[in-house]
Amino acid sequence: MIYGEDTPPHSPSQSDIRMRKKSVDYKGEKIKTTVSYMSPHAQNDTRERRSFEDIDDIESIEELGDVQEVEVKRELKQRHIGMIALGGTIGTGLFIGLSSPLANAGPVGALISYLFMGTLVYSVTQSLGEMATFIPVTSSFTVFSQRFLSPSIGAANGYMYWFSWCITFALELSVIGQVIEFWTFAVPLPAWISIFWVFLTAGNMFPVKYYGEFEFWIACIKVIAIIGFLIYCLCMVCGAGVTGPVGFRYWRHPGPMGPGIIAKNPNQAKFLGWVSSLINAAFTYQGTELVGITAGEAANPRKSVPRAIKKVVFRILFFYIGSLFFIGLLVPWNDPKLTSSDSYISSSPFIIAIENSGTKVLPHIFNAVIVSTIISAGNSNVYVGSRIMYGLARGGLAPKFLAKTTRHGVPYLAVLATACFGALAYMETTTGGENAFNWLLNITAVAGFFSWVFISFSHIRFMQALKYRGISRDDLPFKAALMPGLAYYASFFMTVIIIIQGFTAFAPHFSGKDFAAAYVSIFLFIFIWIVFQIWFRCRLIHKIEDVDIDTDRRDIEAVVWEDPEPKTFWDKFWNVVA
Repeated sequence: MIYGEDTPPHSPSQSDIRMRKKSVDYKGEKIKTTVSYMSPHAQNDTRERRSFEDIDDIESIEELGDVQEVEVKRELKQRHIGMIALGGTIGTGLFIGLSSPLANAGPVGALISYLFMGTLVYSVTQSLGEMATFIPVTSSFTVFSQRFLSPSIGAANGYMYWFSWCITFALELSVIGQVIEFWTFAVPLPAWISIFWVFLTAGNMFPVKYYGEFEFWIACIKVIAIIGFLIYCLCMVCGAGVTGPVGFRYWRHPGPMGPGIIAKNPNQAKFLGWVSSLINAAFTYQGTELVGITAGEAANPRKSVPRAIKKVVFRILFFYIGSLFFIGLLVPWNDPKLTSSDSYISSSPFIIAIENSGTKVLPHIFNAVIVSTIISAGNSNVYVGSRIMYGLARGGLAPKFLAKTTRHGVPYLAVLATACFGALAYMETTTGGENAFNWLLNITAVAGFFSWVFISFSHIRFMQALKYRGISRDDLPFKAALMPGLAYYASFFMTVIIIIQGFTAFAPHFSGKDFAAAYVSIFLFIFIWIVFQIWFRCRLIHKIEDVDIDTDRRDIEAVVWEDPEPKTFWDKFWNVVA
């Protein structure tokens, strides 16, 4: 990227200067550019402009005046963002979590649930894409809820979301060893927890470009594995397996709808079974909003974020709906393996479909894919949690020292604050600790739903602010489809899901313990919101004229983004794929 001669004066950060240096190094030539800085002798914020023939010497520019603190770097390339968006949310929720909705709602009931939830996910990501492209900032949707709604809502949303990723990191650490136990029990579970805790924490101390590269290749593995699985399933359904042609036999017997869950009559049981599959679908889709976290570290957010958002429909239809459709053809909902407790991975419908088709070696290969997936998920947990905390600290909602970064732009203190919760994984190795750990998971499970609701609420306020400013949405870098209707649609149904997600506490009889486990997250959110509402003494929601749509946007608009043209075959290949 190059700053033009008519660029409005502003104080560049070190990250600005380094990005220009990278552009120059890539081109292999010196580019004359105009930079603006705060002179140490300037009075009353007067700005001075200087031109430099050589911008390689960062220190010489720093000597001219005050420069901003080092911030996170925009080093995630288009292919990184694209593949993170495409495969980043494919994890245990898909590979293992499909067993419950299939067993409760049956193949058709589960398929309807996932299609319906897919429409909500599409709406949420469209809302996020429009805002994150216009204001590409790290931890975008927690920042948006702070600026567009209120500081107290932003704080409550941010802390709940951060805490959920901290606990999820501990969950992934405890799961890795259990998946490896599919092969051997030689190494105790605490040892696996310790090994991967150190490995994943250390990995997040490297510059973000290494995170992007690691996730890129893991996402490639996941995408290739699912494509291969779908082709395999098609062959098995047509008769290549030991059972001969399968077709839709399991839709006829035991039937398209599952048994449901315990209720007073069969029809009520089937309906509640469908509702439970709907809740499972919502949990499975969580993480699709992560592309909004990467916006602040994307090398060209105005181009890469919209392209990643547009992949959501493809990802939903191809990976989630496609996988569920074929699994429903190959695995009957009454298969006892769906509720197996032999090992953590034994209930995976992917593994069951392969075993039922009689392929001997493939389960081991797919288990290796699942191990890599969980490692990737743990890596992303620390990355996302640290960026959420970094965003809270920069917004004045957390201690400022948590916004400190290394010279490579890594918020190392936020990384450590997030990773330390990995120690909770050891609770899974004891009986009493396991119960407490499951309680923590219940507390944070709904945090992702809150983030979806507030993405939609924030987008509604964002559109109102644009109208108040006289800015047409047609002029935005990315315009979300079917708005504002979809935003209201997602807001309503996600609020309903938050309310009904603990329905099992009332059926068939009320259980105080289950009620507390299901709804404690809502009460915790309200508590955090009240604390920060008292702390800031702010309005319940910003006046429309006070909504901030300028911070972190003007610097981006002052930049001319220049992407190098792909030269090699692989550059062109990944440019098309990602």
